[in-house]
Amino acid sequence: MMLCDAAQVAEGKLYILGGGWSLTGPDPVPSAIAMKIEVDWHEAEVPHHWELFLEDADGRPFMVDTPDGASPVEVRGEFHVERPAALLVGTPIDVALVVNLGPLPLDEGGRFIWRLTIDGDSREDWSLGFATRSRSEA
Repeated sequence: MMLCDAAQVAEGKLYILGGGWSLTGPDPVPSAIAMKIEVDWHEAEVPHHWELFLEDADGRPFMVDTPDGASPVEVRGEFHVERPAALLVGTPIDVALVVNLGPLPLDEGGRFIWRLTIDGDSREDWSLGFATRSRSEA
């Protein structure tokens, strides 16, 4: 996973603009999360559900105001991979995913973490931490 300014997937490849940052703001700006997922051979041919959750420094869901009240920042999706005929049996299969986000009203001088789950499973390295500048730093 990588934080970037913008990204897209084309022909199974990630195309990343302004990638690899971990400090942003203080003003809200668009951003993206680019992901390269290796699907185990035995996990191919079935649908997989993924979720991204934005948390604050204390591990609580980051909430934004919406017309319906406060709501956590979460993104969900599905992916499905086929086993390519030319691939050796047992080889992991690459999946490229991108989430482009509009500007989020993040707190100045804060620390945040994007956490990924796939099929309800999460691992320590499936997270992206980043911080926002305070106005005095900008």
